[in-house]
Amino acid sequence: MNKVVVVGAGNWGKNLIKNFHELHALAGVVEIKPDLRQTVASNYQNLQIYSDYREVLETDISAIVFATPASTHYSLAKAALGAGKDVFLEKPMTLLTQEAIELAQYADQHDLILMVGHLLLYQPAIAWIRNHLISGQAGKVLHIMAQRTRLGRTCSDKNVWWSFAPHDISVVLDLLNNPNLQAIQANGLAMIQPHIADNVHVDLIFESGQTSHIYVSWYHPQLQRSTTIIAERQMITYDEVMQRVTVYEKSIDTNLQQIDAKAWIADIATTQPLQLECEHFLECLNTRQQPRSNGWNGVAVVDILEKAQEVMCC
Repeated sequence: MNKVVVVGAGNWGKNLIKNFHELHALAGVVEIKPDLRQTVASNYQNLQIYSDYREVLETDISAIVFATPASTHYSLAKAALGAGKDVFLEKPMTLLTQEAIELAQYADQHDLILMVGHLLLYQPAIAWIRNHLISGQAGKVLHIMAQRTRLGRTCSDKNVWWSFAPHDISVVLDLLNNPNLQAIQANGLAMIQPHIADNVHVDLIFESGQTSHIYVSWYHPQLQRSTTIIAERQMITYDEVMQRVTVYEKSIDTNLQQIDAKAWIADIATTQPLQLECEHFLECLNTRQQPRSNGWNGVAVVDILEKAQEVMCC
């Protein structure tokens, strides 16, 4: 089995370390902070720990997982790919679309695996919705609404749009079968720090005629993570907090009459999405298949992030 080195043992990196270790695929950890290195050493006996990721580039380890600040993703991934390593990058892939394109192209040209940590694409509930929509039972999807709010830890180097929205953008693109973007509208409010948006509304219009609205906030009294799909014959809600998918037999017919029948709750697997995501990366390393959230998926998400930022008021 191929093994990986995880770079970054902070808030999210520690979860990746735990999952790859449980999958018997963790070869080492890179962490620049001495206190975090000590924590890793205490939790994982006999594990190789590095203070500089460049040390790993000289080893025979075939894959590197980066859980570092987004501003470092481009330079770190470029160096790892240049050293012939397969790469897993946490979201967002980069902060510039052109940088994301460069990484995706390099990976393709050199037959390397490049995967982006769009975790929700590996959530069993999203997989269920994807398959349900593919079956045609719901009819054509017309609109997707996504909401992600909480009173959370704010950042000084990025706004809530870049922090929260990659999850929902990746899901919208996936459920709509990767449509081409036609137009985008965005509005952001900076309530805590100047020029750092805490509350963002974005509307996406696709060439297919389908639309989406994404609302994200880290200055909100309630924890809300939900997705609503409006289709021709059904409406579907996904409550990410409760892990519940509800299908509503609701629609408006061609005579503008309401159809309001039963609602039912889908039977969803309980496997943790991070475990599935890590397993998928390892499978791709072994089979050389393209990941579901490959480099080009990352490019599409960063492109929307960047375009919305360009038209946002703050």
